[in-house]
Amino acid sequence: MTEPHPETEPHPETETPASDAVAKAAALVESLAWLRSLRGRIVVVKFGGNAMVDDALKHDFAADMVYLREVGVLPVVVHGGGPQISAALAARGIPSEFRGGLRVTTAAAIGVVRDVLAGAVGPELASLIAAAGGSAQPVSGETDGLFVGTRRGTIVDGEEVDLGFVGDVTAVNPAVVRAILEAGQIPVVSSIAPDADGQALNVNADSAAASLAVALGAEKLVILTDVAGLYRDWPDRASLVSAIDATDLTALLPTLESGMIPKMTACLEAVDGGVPVATIIDGRIPHSVLLEAFAPSGTTVVPTPEKS
Repeated sequence: MTEPHPETEPHPETETPASDAVAKAAALVESLAWLRSLRGRIVVVKFGGNAMVDDALKHDFAADMVYLREVGVLPVVVHGGGPQISAALAARGIPSEFRGGLRVTTAAAIGVVRDVLAGAVGPELASLIAAAGGSAQPVSGETDGLFVGTRRGTIVDGEEVDLGFVGDVTAVNPAVVRAILEAGQIPVVSSIAPDADGQALNVNADSAAASLAVALGAEKLVILTDVAGLYRDWPDRASLVSAIDATDLTALLPTLESGMIPKMTACLEAVDGGVPVATIIDGRIPHSVLLEAFAPSGTTVVPTPEKS
């Protein structure tokens, strides 16, 4: 019987297959150009969708934010809290209603929205980032004049609809966010904006992220959602759009599903405001933010090319 040669026989408990190591090394090399393009630059990431309620995805997202910060990228997180708000409202016997993809926010609901976003969701995400080895600071849009909002309604089937205490961000003072970044931390921003009289308004988190990205001069806006990206003809999955410019997206916007309209409008607001690129990615995929660097996915929105 031939004895195995000790230098060639694998040890089942200690040896890592060389192919796995090579694949990891290749991924690191592949990420180099991406990291160089974003090093020292601000990337605003809107955290939402299923990633907010799946514990494993929440931990993956927190780890991704810590990784970005460690390699020199400056992530800024803006979060919503739709599922948590709905659950908190239901617990208080307050119904949830959506019109045109936006939550109707009554006087009874706005206090619950503030408590959930600034008192629960933001601090939890900051804690997860800390547990992953980073440092994060939750901050409300009401803090130090970060956001100022104006009440808004919406149009549904051609008619104006009153959304209650819902608003758009009309001014941004990003000083508090810059201070957090300069302190080596990751800002975690909740989407509440007071109006000129100090009344808190519920602001769509996608729109708030776009406004903040513009004010910060961000290099990129990334929006996590629960679909693979923008579909030109939903539900035809073959109609997934990988890239689109602002002019084409503006023309397509009225045909989209109501839930996708705020997200794509936010992308338009970002690129029209000077952000070089805005991307919608599938937040249901583990480590989706980092994977987007290695294998671009979702839908990328860019400014309309200038005519020569």
